[in-house]
Amino acid sequence: MIVEQLEEGKEELIKFWDQFMRKGKPKVGVAQSLRAFALSSWLNIFVVCIPIAWVSHFKHWNPSATFTLSFFGIVSLEHLFDYGGEQMAFYLGKDLGDLATITLGNAVEATLALVLLQHCELVLLKSTIIGVVILHLLLVPGASFVTGGARIIQQDLHPHLTQLNHSLLTIGVLSLLLPAAYFSAINTTFTAIGVITEETKSTLLQMSHGLAVLLLIVYFCSRIYLHDPPGEDDDLASAPLAPQALKDKVARLREEDPEVNQFVCIAVLAVSIGLMAGTAEWLVESIDFVRESSKITEEWFGLILIPLVSFAADGAVGVVYFIRHMLRHFFQEPIPPTTLAKAEAIDLSIQFTLFWMPFFVLVGWWTNKPLTLLFDLFEVAALIGACFIVNYVTADAKTNWAEGMSMVVFYAMISLCAWFYHGQPEIQFLSTCNTVLAALEEAASGVGGE
Repeated sequence: MIVEQLEEGKEELIKFWDQFMRKGKPKVGVAQSLRAFALSSWLNIFVVCIPIAWVSHFKHWNPSATFTLSFFGIVSLEHLFDYGGEQMAFYLGKDLGDLATITLGNAVEATLALVLLQHCELVLLKSTIIGVVILHLLLVPGASFVTGGARIIQQDLHPHLTQLNHSLLTIGVLSLLLPAAYFSAINTTFTAIGVITEETKSTLLQMSHGLAVLLLIVYFCSRIYLHDPPGEDDDLASAPLAPQALKDKVARLREEDPEVNQFVCIAVLAVSIGLMAGTAEWLVESIDFVRESSKITEEWFGLILIPLVSFAADGAVGVVYFIRHMLRHFFQEPIPPTTLAKAEAIDLSIQFTLFWMPFFVLVGWWTNKPLTLLFDLFEVAALIGACFIVNYVTADAKTNWAEGMSMVVFYAMISLCAWFYHGQPEIQFLSTCNTVLAALEEAASGVGGE
């Protein structure tokens, strides 16, 4: 039995290596690969903003110039991550390719979050985490369902993946409800000051560390299930209920040729990640002028604006895609509509809640940044609402443009309410790198100074 398992594992490794090296298929040259990256999108013209943004930072130009240049530089890098992930899927196969695509799709948000953690902007970081998840749950898939289902009565989702996503998404969201419920339950005094203590903060930190480890266990188990599902099927795309469009996608990865060389792709992505880290650093350091020179609340800034920075590239591509296909529909022979809905953004949310969020908590633990999973009650309520509507829309493994529009509208509702919201003071006191007493004294002196 053990020998058979070893032989099976060896065969899988050989198959993977043959696919990664594209054995028996034409290789892509270095020059051709670099040309494909350069011409992959018109958004690549914004790459020139990156060196200018670095010069603006080190030369101490106006913060607004640094922020704007960093913003457009990140837009171009985000598209390179998306394109690189799609190309690596040809070499890694569907399962590992999807994981690489999703991870690279979260690269911008994860980098911004780590920079915020490094600067100990914990309140802004928590708002950004919720904002990123809500964006990927509502706005991105909703817009995709609207554009993809405009000319077809309904689109398909993979039923097995949909059922699993419902469970994973729900446990990720409910893990934030537990600390909020705990804090509300112990807050039985007439004033919130009674529970804003260093002891409460320490308890929440211990609770958050334990929840973070448990969430990571759930995520890794889900990845094992998706990569090697029980039964005779090699993967979930081979299951009888899998949509034909999904099977066609797997066949395309096996039969078609990539546009870039795998080693060139890895090198370009590595360089892009390095540029992303530096550019995100300058972006975060220059955001104070936005908060100080505008009437935008910090809640809206983290919940809506910063996540939209990461979505800017996909949004720009989506708008151009929609306009191009509408013109083609009216003036030329229309392209047949796809029957497979694009719901990768929901997978991005699941990875962000089950992997990146607990990862940030553990990094904060190791670097003495007291990041807890106690989030603002308004943020948790908005996230639960987003989870509810997404699970309801995708429950039958089918979707249409009207359901997509409802998701986009609910995102607009959250954005509208967040515009007038200033956040819970208790959460702000418990989300500081100083002691709770120091935070309370600083707030009292600020009030007194006014």
